[in-house]
Amino acid sequence: MFGIRFIKSQPTTHLLQFSAGKVVREGAGQSFFYYAPTSTLVAVPVASQDRPFILELVTADFQSVTVQGQVTYRIGDPRRTASLMDFSLDATGQKYVSEDPKRLGERVAMQVEVIVQQAVQALDLKRALRASSLIARSAQQELAGQAEMAALGIEILGVSIIAVKPTPDIARALEAEARESNLKAADDAVFSRRMSAVEKERSIRENELDTDIAVEQKKRQIKETQMEARATLMRKENGLRQEQMAADVDLENQRKAFVDGQAENSRTLAEAEAHRVGAVMKALEHADPRVVQALSAAGMQPGQLIAQAFGGIAERAERIGQFNMSPDLLQSLMAPAQEEPQRNNRERGNKQ
Repeated sequence: MFGIRFIKSQPTTHLLQFSAGKVVREGAGQSFFYYAPTSTLVAVPVASQDRPFILELVTADFQSVTVQGQVTYRIGDPRRTASLMDFSLDATGQKYVSEDPKRLGERVAMQVEVIVQQAVQALDLKRALRASSLIARSAQQELAGQAEMAALGIEILGVSIIAVKPTPDIARALEAEARESNLKAADDAVFSRRMSAVEKERSIRENELDTDIAVEQKKRQIKETQMEARATLMRKENGLRQEQMAADVDLENQRKAFVDGQAENSRTLAEAEAHRVGAVMKALEHADPRVVQALSAAGMQPGQLIAQAFGGIAERAERIGQFNMSPDLLQSLMAPAQEEPQRNNRERGNKQ
């Protein structure tokens, strides 16, 4: 009515009111009445926006890949954006009068595509398939530093690469290569496990052989020690035997020397006795036999004297006609001979 209208914006929309070429009112979430014939409203969305993209690119080794990603951005400086692009509303305040709000997302996406294309073309296929996070970080850093984004007042919140896919034929080839590589790795693992088992078995066998060798060496050392001990014992026994033999020889020599000494003494005594007897016999060569007989009878027992008398009678038996001897005399002569055995028996009994 009479050109006066009311507008209410969301908190995520920065609203500017221009009148006579000047900003008379601005801010996020504004609501006010304005005079439509002389006012221009500019609504700049400041909320974050997501712009997906899909690219068909070629890697450094001339392989086709499909890169799927998304860029997230927001308008950080609404005045600068509004000064470069047309975000003005129509007279009703409901729609934009131009296509610039839609083209802003396309411009951001185009810059991201250029950066991603350069990054993918610098990599070969296998590296590109594994470098999604690297490409995303590189795109975000380069995009945030571009002068065009700063001039438009755009703030880059993030760039993400969802997938990097090769063509179906290349994907099957890579799958086959990976499958063969995995099978080879599995075979290598089995071979390594078997080799490890063989090595361990050999180590165990070597340890057993080393143990057997050590046991045999210990046994040999024990036998050598026993043989040395036996040899030492035999040497000691031989030494004792030799010492005993030497002692026996010395004893035998001493006995021989003693016997020789006794023989020599006996010989000397016999010679002395013979010399004495010779001297006595020489002295008695010219003596009367009866005198010698009388001298030898000195100190004799009565029985001995009677026996000597009987000897003299026997020498003159041819001159004696008859000889009578009384029983008393014969008994007195036989009594000493009978008493001698009895005395000897008594002495043996006393000794026992």
